[in-house]
Amino acid sequence: MNMFCKTTSLDLQETKRIHNAWKSLHNFIHSPSPRMKAKRQSTTDTSLQGESLETLLSHKSGQAAFRDFLTSEFCEENLDFWLECEEFKTLTDAEELTWRATSIYEEFVRPESPKEINLDFYTRDTIAQNLHQPSASCFAAAQKKIYSLMENDCFPRFIQSDQYKDLFDATPKPRSLGKHRKAFKMKSAVDPIQYDSKPVGLLNGLNPRHRD
Repeated sequence: MNMFCKTTSLDLQETKRIHNAWKSLHNFIHSPSPRMKAKRQSTTDTSLQGESLETLLSHKSGQAAFRDFLTSEFCEENLDFWLECEEFKTLTDAEELTWRATSIYEEFVRPESPKEINLDFYTRDTIAQNLHQPSASCFAAAQKKIYSLMENDCFPRFIQSDQYKDLFDATPKPRSLGKHRKAFKMKSAVDPIQYDSKPVGLLNGLNPRHRD
């Protein structure tokens, strides 16, 4: 009786081992390849092409495409102001800081200026006070507000626009992954499946040629 139970238990374990091996093989065959997973992600999440507003603005082509979009929405002055502030922060000469600060204020900050940006009264007034003794951080608060406005309001619409599509289409695409996929498949075909801490080859005991 005990011998019968012991034999039955071993048979069940062997059946379970073979079943798990087949299940692993089936999952491997039908699971999406790394290339397909990457392709699926890129098509369902086009807003994340490795890009953020910061990345976009670090490239001349990105700046041009984004400004073209902002022009279509009649708010290109936001980007123009941000770029002026980026250049202003690099100045060190006191005389140049003074006249450039006045120029930026007159063009973007002063009420009813040619390219007036959307700022609250406190920020606008603080800049006016700083003009008496301007420093490289004179427009820091205003620049941060305008960047936040572009990032949260304009940028999400930009990545759905024709300008973004044209920019993305013009970007060089990565080389084909076909060779890497083939190498991955060849390697995976001989990799063992771990079962109870003992390696079980995919073809071990499952190849029809080994059957009686």
